[in-house]
Amino acid sequence: MSTGKRLAGILLLGTALTFPHLALAQDTQGVPPGDDPSTEASAEQNENQIDPAADDDQGQDVEVSIPGGNRVIIRGNRERDVSRDSGQVLSVLTAEDIARTGEGDVAGALTRVTGLSTVGDGRVFVRGLGDRYSLALLNGLPLPSPEPLSRVVPLDIFPTSVVASSLVQKTYSANFPGEFGGGVINLTTRAVPTESFVAISASGGIDTETNFSNGLTYYGSDWDKFGFDNGNRDIPSNLQAFFDSGQRIENTSVETQEGIAAQIFPLNLVTLQRIDELPANWSAGIAMGTSFEVGGGNYLGVIATANISNSWRNRNVRSQQANTDLSTLTDDFTTFVTDNNVLVNGLLSFGLDIGEHTIRWTNLYIRDTLKTARLSQGTEFDKGATGFDFINQNTAWFERQLIDSQLVGEFDFEPIDVDVRFGFAQTDREAPYNATFSYTRTNVVDDTPDVIDSVGEQFAVYLNQASDTGLSRVSFDDLTEKLWYGGIDFGFEPFDSLAMTAGLAWTDTDRSSIRREFIPRAEAVPLTLTDPVTGATQTFTPNPQLIPVIGLRRPGDIINGATLALFDITLAEASPFPKFDANLSILAGYGLVNWTPIEAISVEAGVRYEIADQSVALDQSVFDAPILGATATDLSEDYILPGATVTWFATDDLQLRIAASKTIARPQFRELVEQTYFDPESNRTFRGNPFLVDSQLTNAEARAEYYFGSAGDKFSVAGFYKKIDRPIEAFIAASAGGGLVTSFANAPEARLYGAEVELQYTFDLFGLGSFFETRQFALRGNYTYTSSDIRVQTGDQTFIPPGGATDAMVVFTDGDRLVGQSDHIANVQVSFEDTEKLSQFSVLLNYASERVTSRGFQRPDVIEDPGLTVDFVARQELGIFGTPIDIEFEVRNIFGRDNFEFQENGTNRIEINTYEKGTRFSLGAKVEF
Repeated sequence: MSTGKRLAGILLLGTALTFPHLALAQDTQGVPPGDDPSTEASAEQNENQIDPAADDDQGQDVEVSIPGGNRVIIRGNRERDVSRDSGQVLSVLTAEDIARTGEGDVAGALTRVTGLSTVGDGRVFVRGLGDRYSLALLNGLPLPSPEPLSRVVPLDIFPTSVVASSLVQKTYSANFPGEFGGGVINLTTRAVPTESFVAISASGGIDTETNFSNGLTYYGSDWDKFGFDNGNRDIPSNLQAFFDSGQRIENTSVETQEGIAAQIFPLNLVTLQRIDELPANWSAGIAMGTSFEVGGGNYLGVIATANISNSWRNRNVRSQQANTDLSTLTDDFTTFVTDNNVLVNGLLSFGLDIGEHTIRWTNLYIRDTLKTARLSQGTEFDKGATGFDFINQNTAWFERQLIDSQLVGEFDFEPIDVDVRFGFAQTDREAPYNATFSYTRTNVVDDTPDVIDSVGEQFAVYLNQASDTGLSRVSFDDLTEKLWYGGIDFGFEPFDSLAMTAGLAWTDTDRSSIRREFIPRAEAVPLTLTDPVTGATQTFTPNPQLIPVIGLRRPGDIINGATLALFDITLAEASPFPKFDANLSILAGYGLVNWTPIEAISVEAGVRYEIADQSVALDQSVFDAPILGATATDLSEDYILPGATVTWFATDDLQLRIAASKTIARPQFRELVEQTYFDPESNRTFRGNPFLVDSQLTNAEARAEYYFGSAGDKFSVAGFYKKIDRPIEAFIAASAGGGLVTSFANAPEARLYGAEVELQYTFDLFGLGSFFETRQFALRGNYTYTSSDIRVQTGDQTFIPPGGATDAMVVFTDGDRLVGQSDHIANVQVSFEDTEKLSQFSVLLNYASERVTSRGFQRPDVIEDPGLTVDFVARQELGIFGTPIDIEFEVRNIFGRDNFEFQENGTNRIEINTYEKGTRFSLGAKVEF
């Protein structure tokens, strides 16, 4: 094997991007692969790397083979560009593009892609559609989610250091899973290098609303700063013994309940503490890799990375509730929140090149931990004549962990290519000791003996449920999801103008979700007293309201010198449905062709057939006695899903595309399970709906792309349309325990249409000479307009628990836009760059207009207003003591755009999740040996 081919082959080790519609011939002539920052990214965007020496005639068309056998024709007289040469509509962020944004995680970097925006904790919305319409893959393989409130793994837990490229495809092709609404996002992990290296990086930063200001925390454990617990949060012995018994808490003895209560509120996990100055944010990482020959002409590559980051965030959140026309407040609270987020990740990849065959084994570990402390104060105006005031404190620990292992074999048996994929992933989410203490002040003073309102001027922890007060509670959550995946693709090219792919894919996902929540209660017990002189006995039966509070009524307290009281501490379990098991099994087969009938026309068309069985049911093994009242979900569906894209190369610089397809969107486990979940990001509680059914989508798109210049400059404009039958929408409703809860329901129908515009243009400054002879200005901008409306008519029904069939017009209003959809999304990036070394100075603008986050359910919708954010990122290579060091400085949210989430009706407005956001500064360095 020649040296050029060997280097190209090594670049392939670790490549597992299984897209049978994408290929690129990358010219590496004159630039050592290990020195060109775009080489590694380009290799990872493609399934093959071509040695320039193998193409003697650069003016001829080049066919590039990828797993599955499909082909893309790379025209010799055109700039080789992934987005341009693909048979589908897609965007690619290379490692260089991601670095240019300066984002620390993939979710942030993806906001720079046309039509994409992120919501909350890294959930990516494509073209204004919610995360349920987006599909996330890693190296072409699916990933389970550790979050009960997210369809896919929140992309903010993927640091950019382990990702070489991010691909977003917006038109459907049959090799992808049928759950394809707005688009697919594929993350490709870093490839094995051609040269051995060690790279060390570190950074520090501050947020003007957080760091060096005071904040809240609690002790937890000594290992919290590293994102791990030292065992302090393990299930306590008495509680574990109760779980093992299979009993219901109300059927256990008072002694058993008091023993549990004594352990589930440990002071080190439930006591709020103040920090006078929160420390700065920091991160550190190391990456290393090498490759070497094993046997005659075979090469093994290894790459390993490890990173850790620790960041703090303060929020002072305003949350209100009101009557249906928002004219009268019922609740008004302000919550001060301090979050400490620790992210630990590692990647270990092995690649083996055996002749024309490549085998890759990729292992990824990500652990994302959130330690949160909250203190809220406010008033519930509908309690009593003067309203009750509350102080609520909350301490919580959310740990989510992903372990993923993938094995991919890419085999080239001329004239047939075979691609075999197998993977296993497991995600875990644990939230132990999520404890809330609620202190109530009734504001009613009554000095009459034996009346609780004698303490109405004081805040107290009420444990007697006869009083209409807040509830203290503690919960233990545990979620585990396991995903097995297998697939095989066969590619065959009978003619230069025709390539065919056929494949089979299978996935099996199991999720187990447990939530046990306990509320302490005080129960008064009769007290019998014996007169020490006469021996006479007297039994007192105390008023239950005598013993409502901790610290103000104690066993044996004397009221007016006469009445005595004792009480027992008991527990009530809040959730009637503690554990759910869920499964989704999908078996699919597909066929795909790429046909070039004439040089100016390319057709990619295919069809996918999917059979899916989805179930969600209570786990009856929790208690010895059956659990009644929950509704099970059992969906068995099969679909024929066609898709086609036609590309016309009108000129060498202009190409036109049209695409059409049918796809689906399944309800996710978190939307089906009748458990409640608290989302620390949105500050709201969610509950599933077991009556949800699949949504079906009809998609169409037309696009024009014009390429000019030699640096990837382009202008494109597109229009798209979607019809969605039975879309799943979030709505808010009153909960049985008071307050509001967010749930989900199928709307009858929705329509969505819009347009995209994208421009990329570079201005060479070479003619200015001297300092400017290798520099350029780059303008990259995109804008997406989207309009949607829900269609609902008299007689339409939707299904929500517990009753089932409900008039759809009670939940939905005809003409309302879809949840999560912004009418306007825009990104602008202006950069001053060096073309020969690392030197980039960029100003980035990101805008998203108002979008609905929940249907109002007879109230105005909940609206989020992301608005405009402006960032600055600078990256510069400096030589220090003969060693090149990459320096990065960034300023995020320069103008301090705040978070706004509210309800309004034109006259009145209430805040739902509104808080100030600071400007973030960071400085980092990376050195490579």
